[in-house]
Amino acid sequence: MTTGTRASIGLRSERGPVLGAVMLSTALIALDSTIIATAVPAVVDDLGGFSQFPWLFSVYLLTQAVTVPVYGKLADVHGRKPVLLVGIAVFVAASLFCGLAWSMPALIVGRALQGIGAGAIQPIGMTVIGDIYTVEERARVQGYVASVWGISAVLGPTLGGVFSDYLSWRWIFWVNLPLGAVALVALWRRWTEPVERREARFDVAGSVLLAAGAGLLIVGLLQGGSAWAWASPVSIGVLATAAVLLVAFALVERRAAEPVLPPWVVRRRILLSGNVAAIGLGALLIGLSSYLPTWAQGVLGAGALEAGFALAALTLGWPIAASLSGRLYLRIGFRDTALLGVVLAVAGTAGTALLGPSAQLWQVGAWMFLTGLGLGLSSAPLIVAVQSVVGWDRRGVVTATNMFSRSMGSAIGAAVFGAIANTTLAARFAAPPPGLDGEVPADVDSTTAALAQGGAVADFARESLHAASHGVFVATAVTAVVIALAVLAMPRRTEPLRFDDDRGRDTDDPDEDPADDAATVA
Repeated sequence: MTTGTRASIGLRSERGPVLGAVMLSTALIALDSTIIATAVPAVVDDLGGFSQFPWLFSVYLLTQAVTVPVYGKLADVHGRKPVLLVGIAVFVAASLFCGLAWSMPALIVGRALQGIGAGAIQPIGMTVIGDIYTVEERARVQGYVASVWGISAVLGPTLGGVFSDYLSWRWIFWVNLPLGAVALVALWRRWTEPVERREARFDVAGSVLLAAGAGLLIVGLLQGGSAWAWASPVSIGVLATAAVLLVAFALVERRAAEPVLPPWVVRRRILLSGNVAAIGLGALLIGLSSYLPTWAQGVLGAGALEAGFALAALTLGWPIAASLSGRLYLRIGFRDTALLGVVLAVAGTAGTALLGPSAQLWQVGAWMFLTGLGLGLSSAPLIVAVQSVVGWDRRGVVTATNMFSRSMGSAIGAAVFGAIANTTLAARFAAPPPGLDGEVPADVDSTTAALAQGGAVADFARESLHAASHGVFVATAVTAVVIALAVLAMPRRTEPLRFDDDRGRDTDDPDEDPADDAATVA
């Protein structure tokens, strides 16, 4: 099967096996993002290392983020197929290692290796969809890919609980083995990719500087305010070193023959605005997924399962809207479709920010569902828009850059929202109301213990947690507004970009009017 075939669409069509393989590959990532959360207590009970378990999430995010741009460039030089096969193979092997882990440090290493594999799977999978389907066809294919995330939102937590309670937490990793094996075989046997082989010089210096600089930045943002104080020498040293490495990376890219992250990616209006929107999207998602379940349990008194389903309303609304977005952007264009979605997301996050401590759980779910509809309606047009303005030889880079921007947004969001919540809690705990002096814990880490005490102390802790969470929810609403502004900055008319070389010297008009009334797609 070749990418030149333009027949029917669907899993039974000629391109169906490749679409199915991409969906299975996406399922590896989608399930992994939801299945492990419910198994953390069982993992800690078996391996110990409670203080280390946050690294199960942080190290995965770190290694995934820093490898995405490298995979994108490799895919443009050597083709999507070998890069995607390697990514799936690494992820599956790492999943086997995680299932056999004998200690928490070993499991953390396995999660780091999983992140390295995941760095190829999601962006290159999206690039493959862009290669084998036209813009019009992708309007229908979006429903297939989006359905994977919707099913995983429900199936992931359920499988995690079943494996932990009735089998072993190790099965949350071993379940990836058959899925990955089927995806590998389907891609290997059913997909023939036409690649124009050319002599290429890989940007080793740029890749190393980007990975090191972005890695230190993510570590500094994720660990600042928790593992060490923001003003501590460690925090300043890590962030300063990251800044130096990233500046050096920018200088190297200006001289590199074939830069891993070409300067034109941040100079073209449609690409820059799409990447800024992706940063906001990553931040918004980490803010809601990190703080909404805790708020629902600590303030509203919901159980863990109930809080999880309230958040799942977001991931259920997302694929529903994503499957409909294709038809809409073919009618009114990428920018206007994304803008409509962001307006819904602003309404959903604003509604969440207005919820009080006596809110009902169904209200939380309703606002999350609306937010999910908005994000699903906006995310698909944004990624298709940036893919549609470049050719095959640059599609991997622009897709990977968009995914990298989302990962960086998650890291930045985790730091900013964590600072908001921790500062609010610390200020309230430092000045408890009269009569509670000496009874309220002095540090933020004891919030859960304060909630369990009952009486006036629990009431005060609940009010404090609501104040901290409210600040985060207001910040997510502001983030949604920032996404809207980024979308507004996109050109309404999307046309293929023209280039003279990989360094960004081009012949197209960089000052294209975003107010152009013609809503077209490339």
